[in-house]
Amino acid sequence: MASIPSTMKGVIIEKQGGTEVLQYKTDLPVPEPKEGEVLVKNDYIGVNFLDTYQRSGLYPVPAFPHMVGGEAEGTIVKTGSGNVYNLKEGDKVALYKPSGAYAEYALAPALQVVKLPASLAPKLGAASILQGLTALTLIRESYPVQKGDWVLVHAAAGGMGLWLTQLLAGVGARTIGTASTAAKTELAARAGATHVINYGEEKDVKARVLELTGGQGVAAVFDGVGQATFDLSLDCLARKGSMVSFGNASGAVPPFSIARLSDKNAKLLRPRVFGYLVTREEIEHYTAELFGFLEEGKIDVHIHEVYPLSEAARAHQDLEGRKSTGKLLLDPSK
Repeated sequence: MASIPSTMKGVIIEKQGGTEVLQYKTDLPVPEPKEGEVLVKNDYIGVNFLDTYQRSGLYPVPAFPHMVGGEAEGTIVKTGSGNVYNLKEGDKVALYKPSGAYAEYALAPALQVVKLPASLAPKLGAASILQGLTALTLIRESYPVQKGDWVLVHAAAGGMGLWLTQLLAGVGARTIGTASTAAKTELAARAGATHVINYGEEKDVKARVLELTGGQGVAAVFDGVGQATFDLSLDCLARKGSMVSFGNASGAVPPFSIARLSDKNAKLLRPRVFGYLVTREEIEHYTAELFGFLEEGKIDVHIHEVYPLSEAARAHQDLEGRKSTGKLLLDPSK
């Protein structure tokens, strides 16, 4: 194993705000793994809306300076003492955690690090681990989707949208996707959506959803958009439907009266993947299922672009500006 340098390249923030607060540094200290931790030399880093929420101030961060980023793939170069779940130096792994991955080296609790199958192509670990596990737990835990269910997925051509659409097709759901352009509509359809509504052209999304579902509405909505679609999502639910709000791409959902759920006996959830993956048993169960989907070729992981780590700000701008389809990655070697 090559020697570990004392400093590394990385991106930090010293305050929250726009993409201008992302600072690319070339002399950050390489962290030292403590008990139960591993140090990973990153090959690729995933970019997620969670990162933009921490950067912007929508989500708090514990202290400054702070490094965002919770997803990466690479090689373990050092392990701490104690239980590291049989992980060892040289293992090719993927990691997911709340933050701290925008760098050449990432420190992570061994609990949240998993070995990558040897058959998995490069980039797929970083492009899949966080969104894939999020999508799987959403359709298994937040609302256990059954074959034949009508399900609405907003932003169906985005990174999470494509994951959800493909997984829902795999379990036999009837998926209605929404997208903003003809190209994105086509992408969502190829991913397995039963119907895709181009809301750039078709303004009455609720009417179209009700038409497609015979006036009943959908059994569940998976909504990562947030403020802009929340009311629409509730309106599209069937009686006893489940509204799963898992993101804030358009801004946080404002407070509302819980009595709004009464008319349809609706359920409302605001889940986080880290709340479903707490024990090693849960983590291994869902990562095994995720890697199974990937190895069997049942999921087409669409990578929008690989950005140099030094251009993390541009990646955030593209993600927030809806200029991307699929997954955005950072290359820490550039």
